[in-house]
Amino acid sequence: MVSYLSFLSPFAPFFVTFLLLFLLVEQISYLRKKRNVPGSNIILPFMGNAISLTTKPTSFWKVQADLAASLGFSVNYIIGRFIVFIRNTELSHLIFANLRPDAFLLVGHPFGKKLFGEHNMIYMIGQDHKDLRHQIAPNFTPRALSTYTTLQQIIILQHLRSWERLSSESPGKPIYLRLLARDMNLETSQTVFVGRYLSREAREKFRDDYNLFNTRLMKLPFDLPDFAFRNARLAVERLVETLSDYATQSKKRMSEGDEPSCLIDFWMQETVREIAESKTAPPLSRDVEIGSYLFDFLFAAQDASTSLLLWVVTLLDSHLDVLRRVREEVPRIWSPESDTLISAEQLREMKYTQTVAREVIRYQPPAALVPHIVMKDFPLTESYTIPKGTIVFPSVYESSFQGFTEADRFEPEQFSEDRQEEVIFKRNYLAFGAGPHQCVGQRYALNHLVFFIAMFITVFDFKRHRTEGCDEIMYCPTIFPKDGCRVSLSQRCPRYPNLTLN
Repeated sequence: MVSYLSFLSPFAPFFVTFLLLFLLVEQISYLRKKRNVPGSNIILPFMGNAISLTTKPTSFWKVQADLAASLGFSVNYIIGRFIVFIRNTELSHLIFANLRPDAFLLVGHPFGKKLFGEHNMIYMIGQDHKDLRHQIAPNFTPRALSTYTTLQQIIILQHLRSWERLSSESPGKPIYLRLLARDMNLETSQTVFVGRYLSREAREKFRDDYNLFNTRLMKLPFDLPDFAFRNARLAVERLVETLSDYATQSKKRMSEGDEPSCLIDFWMQETVREIAESKTAPPLSRDVEIGSYLFDFLFAAQDASTSLLLWVVTLLDSHLDVLRRVREEVPRIWSPESDTLISAEQLREMKYTQTVAREVIRYQPPAALVPHIVMKDFPLTESYTIPKGTIVFPSVYESSFQGFTEADRFEPEQFSEDRQEEVIFKRNYLAFGAGPHQCVGQRYALNHLVFFIAMFITVFDFKRHRTEGCDEIMYCPTIFPKDGCRVSLSQRCPRYPNLTLN
């Protein structure tokens, strides 16, 4: 060992010189890309501000937003990648409107392609993307949505009943809604998307793999054995394999003339019809591709919906006038003691509750950031061009607080029929995206939120247990209240539908 070190010692000055030169070049490269844009002037070698991003994401993005106040954007450096944070709404629209090979590609996650795999809707552009959106259109027709609404309500009621039991076991002691809402939404997504193909045993394994993926999603992207990122990637592969198998089973059932009972059935029914008419399978309809797209739906529906449910409870607890008006409206339209579910007509009549749901989405948009990668130098403004390879983060969250009359207040009336600010300021209402990748399931998501509000406030009296900083935003990867939403529940309605899935 001593002789080995003696052999290397003459080369030590060269190694040190090379390392210093590398660090100098990295710093100069960063400053050349940064130019006069607000952002860190000195960066940590290679890592940049990755440690701050992973350990304190909320404060990291707040700093970026504050820095962007003057120009509408700011810059930083994360694990060898130059990043640009977009605060200004019009600049965000410029990004969303230019998804093409010589401008921007949506990545969904800074290292998403490695994590989500090749067959992923997020990365599609051009004709392939148009073809796929055409194929999935049958998944969200009124007929399909009516099937889903029944499943959604039954599962919500089942979980509210379990929350009631959990709360009654320890009266006065708060329960943490975050994990409970997550489990409810995962069961909802599983049932709505692949329903009868998922056995009880498969559900448990599916849930474990999804939670493994979800809890490791924001870790440092070291794809090595036993590292969090590797475990998340392998969990995604297992989930896609499972979903691909369900696509195979659904194709068989639909080809035999069965009626659709879940999203994959509506999708495969149309696919089978196209195959019968043209004698060839439509593009992008291989089972492994469909499995990947189903995972995209699951990811989009699961975390965003959980985030919104927690913010609903948080915001209603702190805005008692809004809670009072919802509690006045819902019983006039639907009674849980009727032993029936909320009908489509009743859902439409809940106009104020609908405005509350839309305002929650504006005030706390769950997918606060939408990362894109720059494929070619792109002129963002007259004075600044984003360099190729940069990761750009348009902030949906910041746009939500621009334009609206009372942007900084939680004010559902902004979405009333009289004011219609979601139309007047639609360029600022970006929670469901914009451009070719706008969310195809937004009606499904909004229905889910309204059903939850109507049933939760009817079944329960609730009280939020507030602690210092409990309303601070946490990124994981969608935004959540810092404390996970701790509440005490007590029964408000003596009787409500006790329905089960077939």
